[in-house]
Amino acid sequence: MLIVGSESRSVRFRTDFPEYAKTRTDAKATRGGSYIRLGIFYQLQDFIRFSNSLIQHEYICFMPDATGYKGKALSLLSNHKISVGDTVSVKTSNEEYSGILMPRYEFADDNHIVIKLKNGYNVGIETGKISNIAKIDSKIEQPKGEKIQNPIDQDLPKIALISTGGTIASKIDYRTGGVKAALTAEELYNAVPELSKYARIDTEVLFSEYSENLSAKHWSEMAKKVHEKVANGYEGVVLTHGTDTMHYSAAALSFALNGIPIPVVIVGAQRSSDRPSSDAALNLIGATLFATRADVSGVFVAMHTSTSDNLIAVHVGTRVRKNHTSRRDAFESINIQPAAYIDGEKIEMKIDSLPRRKKERKFDLKPDFEERVALLKYHPSMDPRMIEHLVDLGYKGIVFEGTGLGHVGKQCFDAIRKAVENNMLVCMSSQCIWGRVRMTVYETGRDLLSIGVLPLSDMIGETALVKTMWALANSKDVNHAKDLVKQNIAMEYFDISSFD
Repeated sequence: MLIVGSESRSVRFRTDFPEYAKTRTDAKATRGGSYIRLGIFYQLQDFIRFSNSLIQHEYICFMPDATGYKGKALSLLSNHKISVGDTVSVKTSNEEYSGILMPRYEFADDNHIVIKLKNGYNVGIETGKISNIAKIDSKIEQPKGEKIQNPIDQDLPKIALISTGGTIASKIDYRTGGVKAALTAEELYNAVPELSKYARIDTEVLFSEYSENLSAKHWSEMAKKVHEKVANGYEGVVLTHGTDTMHYSAAALSFALNGIPIPVVIVGAQRSSDRPSSDAALNLIGATLFATRADVSGVFVAMHTSTSDNLIAVHVGTRVRKNHTSRRDAFESINIQPAAYIDGEKIEMKIDSLPRRKKERKFDLKPDFEERVALLKYHPSMDPRMIEHLVDLGYKGIVFEGTGLGHVGKQCFDAIRKAVENNMLVCMSSQCIWGRVRMTVYETGRDLLSIGVLPLSDMIGETALVKTMWALANSKDVNHAKDLVKQNIAMEYFDISSFD
């Protein structure tokens, strides 16, 4: 990045250096940290001669890296030759801070700088209130993973850890103060030394995506990768995942990997590992313990079950939901108790009917999902043209989150009838978190049943969406898909529950 270092005002390259700037007359350099817009150079040596001339005349200097900073903040940093990753001391009229200068995102304002304090928290400081800023250290190197002092016991069970982009397996990058993936076995063992007591871990990055960017195609890739690990003899699989759509992926893998002979444990973190309140390490330890020691098979989610740092809940993959935006105990089992709790090294199983581990490694993989399925939450004054539009778009299914026992307003009946007549699979779950759909109680529900809407008992809405997508992709016609949805594949519903 180039900035002006001269006392002169704007310099037009074509005017001052006509032998080098061969295209535009509007390319110019300005003071105050603005970017230089260069002309196009037809020969590399022309550009080199041009750059040398600018440097010789002190028109430009090279600016340290200040990713995301602009305007006032950028000028402040460039004037003090401070880069992202440098350790800095900052004084205001009433406070003094020291920490690592953090990068900023592209839409951030130009009135603040951000540093990471020694306690792990970030603080934003208004540039106008800074009375002094100084660089303490500019050569903070990323610590290399130390050699593991005690060799890993080769008699320990061998598991696969697959990353899809969550922050659970991450570490601080001391150059930038941010976090980055820590997914070599050595890095994992050093970040969470307890893991070396429980398992030999092989790691693989499948993809690196925020969980909101994951789609049904990603679910298919996850399922295929887990199937590969099972075939290769791994005794368990831990899959790290962002928390926002973790319950969708857990449901998807529960159906795609139905009959899997080992446990697959999906794990995430509500707080990244650079924060003192991080839940990453304990969640990862709990997932590893369950994947290696629990005598069960299937797909599960392992997360904190309280705000304290002592207990992990392991949830059945089709019966779990994220119910809080940020708390460490955000995940809860719905209409069922957790499969198990993990306290220290103790695993307390709570559901006895889970399938056991199997020595046989072969099972039917069904990784396909029909993406043309919509999850619609009914609301008062809902426009039925939304339903008609899905029919016109060629959608194959709709899952309603109806009110209460499974209702939608009568203004939508004709549109729903049109969907059913066009061979769409139309299902009903409840927008209530607990309880079940009972469409025979009131007239509205009975009318919807007569139209052809399929009730989904106490199935979670998100699980219902995923199951409908899976059923349609693995059926020859809509009637076959309807039969699949009615089958209890992976404990996704119960006809009778203590939570009713």
